[in-house]
Amino acid sequence: MALTRRGLAVGSAGALGLAMGGLARPAIAQSEAIRIGWLAALTGQSSAPAVGYNRGVVFAAEQINAAGGIRGRQIEIVTRDTQSDPTKAVNSAQEMISRAKVHAIWGPTNSGEALATTPIMARTKMPNIHQCVVNSLIDPVKYPNAFRIAPSNQQWDDAVRNYCLSILKVKSVAVVGDSTGYGTSAVNASVEAFKKDGATVVYQAQIDATQPDVMPDMLRMRNGGAQAIVVWSVSTGMEARLFNARATMNWDVPFVGHPAMGSGEVGQLVTKPENWDKVYIIGYRSCSFDESGKLPARTQEFVDSMKGKVRTDDTSLWWVVSGADAVKLVAAAVKETGSTESADIIAYWNSLKNYPAVFGHFTFSPTEHNGLPTEEIVMSKANSSHDGAFSLAPGYG
Repeated sequence: MALTRRGLAVGSAGALGLAMGGLARPAIAQSEAIRIGWLAALTGQSSAPAVGYNRGVVFAAEQINAAGGIRGRQIEIVTRDTQSDPTKAVNSAQEMISRAKVHAIWGPTNSGEALATTPIMARTKMPNIHQCVVNSLIDPVKYPNAFRIAPSNQQWDDAVRNYCLSILKVKSVAVVGDSTGYGTSAVNASVEAFKKDGATVVYQAQIDATQPDVMPDMLRMRNGGAQAIVVWSVSTGMEARLFNARATMNWDVPFVGHPAMGSGEVGQLVTKPENWDKVYIIGYRSCSFDESGKLPARTQEFVDSMKGKVRTDDTSLWWVVSGADAVKLVAAAVKETGSTESADIIAYWNSLKNYPAVFGHFTFSPTEHNGLPTEEIVMSKANSSHDGAFSLAPGYG
């Protein structure tokens, strides 16, 4: 049976009811569900990634449960829609910890929310996996409970900057993002790095994701002499408006940057398919087609297992894969340690070396909680998606 938000919430209440009943705690510990909190921006301006992650989360939980669970215990996903709102994310995190009594939390799904929730989870020593890229969100001293299974923004930034300067051979760029905490920090870091490498940043701006007319910003970029536009945002609506404005201006400038620019939602929002040309996004070797059009064997096996069960044509495969990997990392910790105690889960994650997830081989230690190797990052053509995977961008091998 498919997991639903309502079903998940009822399941949480049922598990809590058992915990408060007359059974002895040790007996419950052997049979109670393994509760994974899922802080998901399923609606709101930053919802595109969470929709994809959610499909992987639900699929992985159902797959594990159908196989008998972990040590006989079922996985229960406790989902809360943060609505892309940091305040709601904080409230949901606190409720998961104090009332739902989750054993680990996956998410939030954007850095603006994670900047607000990460200190809260650290104070309660809640095991936390996330894919938010802001560099400061991973700090094994301040946040010994938080682990990242995506690149840091510095890794993303390096890949984008290298593509612009070394492959596209541009010297002048515009750097824009949305007005969220993530957008602001990502733009500032990107601008600093471009300048350090000798490039000229002709325009820098935070654009409100709900702003209906982006033409004034685009005109400033063109008048400034931008040879490429670097975008840091998960807002597919804003990105589509930028692409449409470029077409209206008849300006042949490439866009380079955030993976959200390759979301299926963008393809539905551009006024013409060709408006999506010359858009290059951060991608990953695990979710990229090689020259013969094949995915890595591990990824293809996962895709085959999802066939007919999970839709990937309107999202990014790496989002789906990451959601599944997060659930499986919690499950692996419980399976290997026999415990749902926070300290045991965290200690297990700290011991991982080349853990063979689908998205990549993760390595963590007590002093390093960034798990994805830089060599896994590539650049892709945004409009080349097939079942959520992408072809490599021109000039990138």
